[in-house]
Amino acid sequence: MGADLSKVDLLTRREIEARIAGPLIKAFMKELGEEKTLEIAGEVIKSLARESGSQLASMVGGNSMEHFAKASEAFSAGGAHEMEVVEKGETNYSMNIKRCDFVKMYEEAGIPELGYLLSCGRDSAMVEGFNHRMKFTRTKTIQEGDDLCDFCFEIEE
Repeated sequence: MGADLSKVDLLTRREIEARIAGPLIKAFMKELGEEKTLEIAGEVIKSLARESGSQLASMVGGNSMEHFAKASEAFSAGGAHEMEVVEKGETNYSMNIKRCDFVKMYEEAGIPELGYLLSCGRDSAMVEGFNHRMKFTRTKTIQEGDDLCDFCFEIEE
């Protein structure tokens, strides 16, 4: 019997995860070294993200670009992002994130260096889980010091 996590906004879920995972990751870094720890944690996070993408497709009733665009609105629930849609079509969808409260949350949790791993780094795997034919590209992230995050999604025919 699991809780319905879809009722908890994404920013709150990531904060709960970060306050547990962050100290664990730091402790494992001391014992195993940074490189090995980040490799292991990254693989676990990507696996969870693929599963999350698959669940998201089920929740919104499909895995088309239209379904994904609708689902992406949930990522900004509770005001977590300021999002601007750049393009929205049957096979293409792109958006810019101009403000990201995830960055601030990781700073407040004392783990800004893990923000990319715990959030941004899972995006590609989540998209893969949502629709394995969907291609995801991003060249900038606020987490890494850029002025925006540029998300671009394309379904390959």
